[in-house]
Order: sequence, then C-alpha cells, then structure tokens
Amino acid sequence: MKYVSTRQGKDGVTASQAIIRGIAPDGGLYVPETIPAVDMDFIRRLAAMSYRQRAVEVLGLYLEEFSREELEAIAEASYGDNFDHPAVAPLHVPDGDTAYLELWHGPTSAFKDMALQIMPRLLTASLRKNGEQRTVSILVATSGDTGKAALEGFRDVPGTRIMVFYPRDGVSQVQKLQMATQEGNNVNVVAVEGNFDDAQTGVKRIFGDRDFEKVLDGRGYFLSSANSINWGRLVPQIAYYFSAYCDMVNAGALKMGEKLDFCVPTGNFGNILAGWYAKRMGLPVGRFLCASNDNNVLTDFIATGVYDKNRPFRLTSSPSMDILVSSNLERLLYCLSGDADRVRDMMEKLSGQGRYDAGEDLRQAVQAEFTGGFCRDADAKAEIGRVWREQGYLMDTHTAVASRVLRDLREKEGAARPTVVVSTASPFKFGGAVLEALGAVTGETGPALVDELAAFTGLPAPKPLAGLGKKMVRFDKWVRKEDMERAVSEFLA
Repeated sequence: MKYVSTRQGKDGVTASQAIIRGIAPDGGLYVPETIPAVDMDFIRRLAAMSYRQRAVEVLGLYLEEFSREELEAIAEASYGDNFDHPAVAPLHVPDGDTAYLELWHGPTSAFKDMALQIMPRLLTASLRKNGEQRTVSILVATSGDTGKAALEGFRDVPGTRIMVFYPRDGVSQVQKLQMATQEGNNVNVVAVEGNFDDAQTGVKRIFGDRDFEKVLDGRGYFLSSANSINWGRLVPQIAYYFSAYCDMVNAGALKMGEKLDFCVPTGNFGNILAGWYAKRMGLPVGRFLCASNDNNVLTDFIATGVYDKNRPFRLTSSPSMDILVSSNLERLLYCLSGDADRVRDMMEKLSGQGRYDAGEDLRQAVQAEFTGGFCRDADAKAEIGRVWREQGYLMDTHTAVASRVLRDLREKEGAARPTVVVSTASPFKFGGAVLEALGAVTGETGPALVDELAAFTGLPAPKPLAGLGKKMVRFDKWVRKEDMERAVSEFLA
C-alpha cells in the first residue's frame, strides 16, 4: 500500500517512509491511496480477541511492510503493564443506549497514549527498514495531552530526540506539570507565548523551512512529527473504534451488524477521523457526532461548508479542544473530493486569509458523515455534575462536552440511538474544573487537586497523577512564537 500527499495525490511512498517523514515535502498530509475493506466475518473474529490482538489485525491492513510478528511484538510492548486496565480501552455501559469508551488508562491518563505508546516503536522499526542513520528529532505542538504522551512514548528511545511546544497559558496546571517534570535524556519542553494555533503554526513553519532542514542534516538530524498529522499517530487510533463496536456487541448492547453512533470531543479532528476511516473500511457506523467546546469552528464548518478561523480564541476548561485550526480535516477533504489541487487551494486560503469555502458538494458530503454540535463551558461542567448524580460516573471536561452535545441532540430528535461517547482523559487531569462541577469548594491548586478529587468522590486517582506534585520541575523556559526555530536549533546544536 502506498501513501500520497493530500496536496499532490501522486508519487506515493511506503508506510514506513510516511511515518518517518511525518508531513509531506509539499506541506500536505499522507493518506493511503486506498482504504482497505473488511467484512462482518472480520469483525466477528475481532470480537473474540483481546485489544492487542484487535490492534494487530487492523494495523496489518495498513502497514504491509511490517510482518505479523513485528506487529505482535510492538502491540505487546505498547499495551501491557503500562496500562492500568486489562482491557486497555474498556467500555463502560451504564445503559443500553449510551456507553463510554475509556481511552485514558495509559501512562499519561489521556487518549493520546493509545497511539503514542505504539508510534515510537513503529517509527524506530521504520528507520531500520529504510537504513536511516541520522537521529530523528520529533517536534510536537500540543494543546495539552499530546505533549506529555509523546514525551513519555519517546523518552530515551535510541536514535530519537523530542521537543514539545505548548501554549504558555493554554493548558491545565496538571498538564503543564506533567510536561515540566518529564524524565529522559532526549527530551525538551518549551512554552510558547500565544495559543495552541500559534504553536502549531510555528511547528509547521519549521517543517517547511528547507534552509533549516539543510542545517540540521549537516548536524546529523532530521525532523518528524508525533502529532496526528503523522500517519503513524493516526492509524493506531482506528483500532479502538473496532474494539468499541465489538465490546458493545459482547455486552449485549448491540447486535452484530447493527449500526452504532460515535460522539467524539474534537479539536484537531484526528480522533474522529480515525473513526471515519474505520467506517469506510466497513465498520457499521451510523453517524459521527463532532462535539466542540466554545471554539466551535468545526460545528460551523459542518453546518455551512465554510471554515473560518477568524474569530475569538477562547480558553476553556477543556483545553485540549481549544483549537481553531483542525489540521486533520485536510485528510477528510482530500478523501471526499479526491482533488489534491482543490485541497491545496483551500489550505493556502486558510493560511493566507484564515478561511475557505469547501463548496456545496463537499458540504453535503461532510454532512452525510458528520453531525456537528458544541456546548458552552458552563454547560459542560453542569453535565459532569448531572452524570455523577444520576449514574455515579465521573467524567472529565472534554468527555462532558461530548456527553452534553449528545444529550442535546437526543432531546432535539426525541429519540436515542445506540451511541459510544469517546472519553478522552481521566477526570483527575482536570481536578479543579471537575470539583467545581460537583459543587465542591476548594482552595487547592495544581497536583493537590488530584488528591482532593479522590477524597471527594471516593475514587482512586491514576498512579501517574497521584505522585505528580513530588516530581522535580526540569523545564520552565518560554519563547515568543517567532523564536521557536531558534529554540529547536539550540536543542539540536
């Protein structure tokens, strides 16, 4: 299977080459030339397997260069004792109509672990397959969770270095402390004066600087990404949509072959796009509910076909979704249109003017697959309290956005279809907002909120978060967005 750029549509590369490069030379994102198809027998076989086995089956359809033995070893190492639940991605089913797919049982308590525990192993295997002798330097822009998950995944991995940029005032205290205390000899963390889009744009600009690329090559380095713009980050996420479907069937909440909806809290569009790939492969999915917070650029795009980032940027209690440029949407536009020139034109308009009109045909195509919705910060917090009181289930601020969007849609339609809410982070990562939502009065800040939330709810805090306050801060540097490239140069001197 070959992979092509969304802005060129030809001259395909292998999966390992796409994973190594991260982003195409023309600035586009790599997508498979064809999407593999599966039948119901394939899904029935998955239903009898463990999560690791399911992941191997799905990955094998996209990563043909990798032997089954390689993928089995990678999955075994990626989804083992580093996860605190034997199911890896367990499904909580409080009733027959709604389930919560818990993707936060890994070492950083966020869904990014599902991909970023496996991606470094895919990358190092890809480097070997291509005889690459230089050191790969991973650049990451994060709105909160990706940074820590990438740092943990690449920590002390031979032949790699990793540098993470995050918005200085745009992540939670726990998220910031998780990154600032990161262990490892090959890691670096720098805050950016600005928001996530500033950090993400800065990283993309560095990737596009050919003169800087030559400088780094002379030092024995080359750049790659660990954001979901890298296909090696996105493809492992496809597996948990298949897994959730199988677990719904195994729980008796769904009949094999019956369609299942997914409601996904969405910022950069990678998580929900992985589900769309699963549907295109043959997973029986009815629709995807794209749930946004106050930064509702995706909701407006799905409704109008116009993507417009020219709007106020809002800091919310769900910071991983505080994004106005959803990079992975580019992949969807290419797959739906098949027109690389058109996609390139839209991305150039987004970069230059801050907006583009996808056209009526693409608007209809997107609406055939996705329903958009958003909720205010106060409504998300109210949802946390409601679900805790009514079901005894505790969710984080991002999951609450999806839960509220789903509830609003059901009230509007007057019906409830079987739906999986994709739960993306442990509530203990956002203890202050969650405690507030539960009506608790607290004078604590930062990691002390983890213990306070545990005491208030009687629920155990994840081990990676429980001892966070005792770790030494290693990284406290910040830069202006104009100085990001200089910071990378100093790190790779």
